[in-house]
Amino acid sequence: MLVCVVVPVRDDGDLLDACLRSLARQTRLPDEVVVVDNGSTDDTVEVARRYGARVVTESEVGIAAAASTGYDSTNADLIGRVDADSVLPRHWVAELVRTFEQDADVLAVSTNARFYDAPVLAGTVLSTFYVGAYHLIVGAGLAHWPLFGSTMMMRRSAWSRVRDVVHRHDRMLHDDMDLAVHLGDLQLAGQGRIAYRHDLVTGISARPLSLRNGPWLRTYRALHSFTVHGVDGRPWWRWLRADPAGVFRRLGLTHEVAAVDVLSGGGHLPVEVSGGSADDAADYAVDASAGAADDAAGAREAPARSRPAPPRLFRRGGRRRVTR
Repeated sequence: MLVCVVVPVRDDGDLLDACLRSLARQTRLPDEVVVVDNGSTDDTVEVARRYGARVVTESEVGIAAAASTGYDSTNADLIGRVDADSVLPRHWVAELVRTFEQDADVLAVSTNARFYDAPVLAGTVLSTFYVGAYHLIVGAGLAHWPLFGSTMMMRRSAWSRVRDVVHRHDRMLHDDMDLAVHLGDLQLAGQGRIAYRHDLVTGISARPLSLRNGPWLRTYRALHSFTVHGVDGRPWWRWLRADPAGVFRRLGLTHEVAAVDVLSGGGHLPVEVSGGSADDAADYAVDASAGAADDAAGAREAPARSRPAPPRLFRRGGRRRVTR
């Protein structure tokens, strides 16, 4: 499988040098490295070209826009994504490729991380707290493993399915969380999964902990990364769809996923229904490809039942929400 590693960067030439050096020392070299210059005024472009990276320019400032442009620019089978401050272990590419080769269900995978520019003891404690809290809190909200943009890789086929629905022009969200929501929708529909490699540890800068970098702004962006998706970003709805222990099904609260394709490219949005057969579930499927036609014609009427109708999923104004 061909591997491309994308590095979105803006005015981080010094850090980029160490990142590209770690890529050049991989036991399994990537087939291509793409550095997305997001309006740098320093020597970022010169550093990238010095290491033989292909430079792509994205004039719209924002990590989401820059990263998406990088993903779009390659035809590699696997697309890695790291930040300019990432320093990768020598077997990073080889191990992540092996993850995809061994499990065809893996859509994307991210790894563990540690701060390399903090005192050893403090760095270990802070890394465990920061990275651990991210995976615990965000993972709890998503109902599956999140993605960590400093050290992740995904299939190009997975990106192709979500590239038109990610919020690439929204500077106020975390692009890795946004991507995790959309790829997670595939997982919740039984179309693959997001994996996590705790044993692989990538070095990252501790600068996110600096007060100068606005921890409150980062927190707001994290919340916005959920709320921008409407009901699909609500933890309760995601856990209802995931139902990992089968609790909701045993209680009769859910039965069948009405359809398998959650993306606008084809198929239906998944809707869990209460009781009944798979045919009943199909009655409540809303075709995502209908778009404006659904808005004009309204939703289908539910078949007559003696019990209250379950939640229905609608599209209004480009957002999805549950109504009764």
